[in-house]
Amino acid sequence: MMPVPLDILFEDEAVLAVNKPAGLLTIQDGYQPHLPHLYAQVVQYLGQAWIVHRLDKDTSGLVLFAKTAPAHQRLSLAFEQRQVQKTYLAICLGQPTWETLTVNRPLRINVGRRHRTIVDPSRGQPARTDFHVIERFSDCALVGCSPHSGYTHQIRAHLFSIGHPILQDPLYFSAAAPPPAQPPIQRLALHAAQIHLTHPFTFQPLSLQAPTPTDFLTAIQALRHSV
Repeated sequence: MMPVPLDILFEDEAVLAVNKPAGLLTIQDGYQPHLPHLYAQVVQYLGQAWIVHRLDKDTSGLVLFAKTAPAHQRLSLAFEQRQVQKTYLAICLGQPTWETLTVNRPLRINVGRRHRTIVDPSRGQPARTDFHVIERFSDCALVGCSPHSGYTHQIRAHLFSIGHPILQDPLYFSAAAPPPAQPPIQRLALHAAQIHLTHPFTFQPLSLQAPTPTDFLTAIQALRHSV
């Protein structure tokens, strides 16, 4: 994809929050280093920057960067100590039997040739994700997802493990929850919508939000009309 201008959601002397479009890598790909990535755009804008966390290529939404080394240290510690609250929107396949659900299932990352994350009770690391149903459709549901740990593909793997893989997920899918014949969205239906944290220097609450992208909203409208 062609790089698009940075969509800056928040900026001060320590923190930069950017709305990453789906299809753009967060950092350089080790196998295809020529592909555009968000970090390169941020460095071009700021001169230097520190990555705090990442999103999968096909996930849209909020990504935080530190503008100084001390800010990076404090933000990274906040993530490590699980003092950052993240909320994602996902369209999952199937009809959940619950309104809210907490999934506590240990995860092991980077498994196999496709580098998947799997539930592994014996060798996995503790991982928790809270889910709540926002809206129901005929064969899908819009769910809010709050991961309390930050493992690669955590939301995707946890939803897959309970029989509700994310719509258009090429890595985690199940014959038990077949996708619609004509998917209403052409990429992974996952959006990093909100982050709540304490500012690393002012120590004031900082609440950031990334608007829901057009393709995601269009998919929701299409699913509503299919009910």
